[in-house]
Amino acid sequence: MSQTSTGRPVTPDWDTVTPAELAAYAEAENRLRASAEAQAITGRPDPGATIDWRTVALPGRDIRVRVHRPRAAAEPGDVLPLVLHVHGGGFVGTAPQSDWVNSHLAARLPAVVASVDHRLLDRRTPLADAADDGWDVLRHVLEHAAQWGVDPARTVLFGESCGGLICALAAIRARDAGLPLKAQVLVNPAVDVTGTMFDHPSIARYADTPTLSVPVLRLFHRLAVPEGTDARALSPLHADDLGGLAPALVAVPTHDPIADHGRRYAEALRAAGTPARLAEYPEAGHAFLSMPALAPQAEDARADILRFLRDALAA
Repeated sequence: MSQTSTGRPVTPDWDTVTPAELAAYAEAENRLRASAEAQAITGRPDPGATIDWRTVALPGRDIRVRVHRPRAAAEPGDVLPLVLHVHGGGFVGTAPQSDWVNSHLAARLPAVVASVDHRLLDRRTPLADAADDGWDVLRHVLEHAAQWGVDPARTVLFGESCGGLICALAAIRARDAGLPLKAQVLVNPAVDVTGTMFDHPSIARYADTPTLSVPVLRLFHRLAVPEGTDARALSPLHADDLGGLAPALVAVPTHDPIADHGRRYAEALRAAGTPARLAEYPEAGHAFLSMPALAPQAEDARADILRFLRDALAA
């Protein structure tokens, strides 16, 4: 696949991209995001954490999980909180792009941060499949908690963009399954994939930003909810009941087409009786937490997330 002068793959026409073109773009872009060179933008991992890959065998598929652990030795028999993380991107994205924040949380909470490399959206893989990957990995890790060195009673969810949507859905499923969670952190979450997802004012105001545009959102919508899909069932913003969920931190960059998704979701959670804190980051764009070298607001967001999770896990 051809590249730009910066080494990034050439961006396809999102309105006419073919499945083959999308697959080639995602492979090239994710290879770049996982490279050492990309850390000049995505940030250097915290030296206080180790990073390894593990594979979770699930019915019909294997899912890779990028595991961050505090480097400091724990006492024999000690178990750590679990932070189940899901990266952003939707039809492109990979766990290493979030090493900066995840390694920091692992070292400073401390905790085991397991980042799910879910199946990416394409013509054969809708959002429901990616959501199942997040939920099924969460259940697998908790069912095998001793092997992972985690405490099931101290579990939190942390997702960005499409990963925020996957985590919001997992939080609802956890409540319904009687699986207790301490908290959920949703960063620039896309929580509406119904036909109304484009009706929010922030969509029109920030329709064409460097990190997210309306044509990208249209492709995301086409892939996420193919014809015949119940989009409401995959849209936490339209859930019938948002009560009794884990307390939430919703982090919203203000210069983001889907900023209003996060704002409205925080309002809906509070209206349903679920504790929810909305944190806005002025002039930050979508995916800012994965680009700390370009978005100084990422430092503040990372500090807010660490503080929120410390408080939640201590409760």
